[in-house]
Amino acid sequence: MSETKNILLAGVGGQGTILAAKMLTIGLMEAGYDVKMSEIHGMSQRGGDVVSQVRYSRDKVFSPVVEKGTADIVVAFEEMEALRNLEYLNADGIAVVNRERIPSMTVLTGAEKYPEEILPEIERTAKKVIAIDASQKAADLGNVKAANVILLGALVKAMGLTDIDWEKIVRDNVKEKFLDLNLEALKAGMTEVE
Repeated sequence: MSETKNILLAGVGGQGTILAAKMLTIGLMEAGYDVKMSEIHGMSQRGGDVVSQVRYSRDKVFSPVVEKGTADIVVAFEEMEALRNLEYLNADGIAVVNRERIPSMTVLTGAEKYPEEILPEIERTAKKVIAIDASQKAADLGNVKAANVILLGALVKAMGLTDIDWEKIVRDNVKEKFLDLNLEALKAGMTEVE
């Protein structure tokens, strides 16, 4: 019997969280895994929370829902989303965190403050933390929107899924004019993980 792996991707609207989860799901399916994916959208059009959950196994996966305390990896597209979703990580869990801070509406209006010490808090909970300046690296490559593919590359490497043809998955799911950028982003994400 094969173990089911649980992945949670969390970001805010406009960061490409759902596209990354879709490409992950397609890659896993093409590699012969049974995969279930679910999405939870806040006010994603307005920068609200977006969470995608992906569960996969060589055996049958019956539910798309990742329960609290069961995620093998949480990929956060910005720091606060990592903190918000830490309770999903299992005891041996990995947190991949984009070192970007996107203030929520309550922070922008001054009703709340963005927490200062997020990474140390994550490091106390996660067995391993991979903090990446994905947005900056994507901007350096030519488009900040490729940060999602950098994070996908880090996720793939961290989960030991590098035997799947991710370049093909990116080619099949990204507009041609952004293809070279996203292929570079995929490689950049993979190199972030030892």
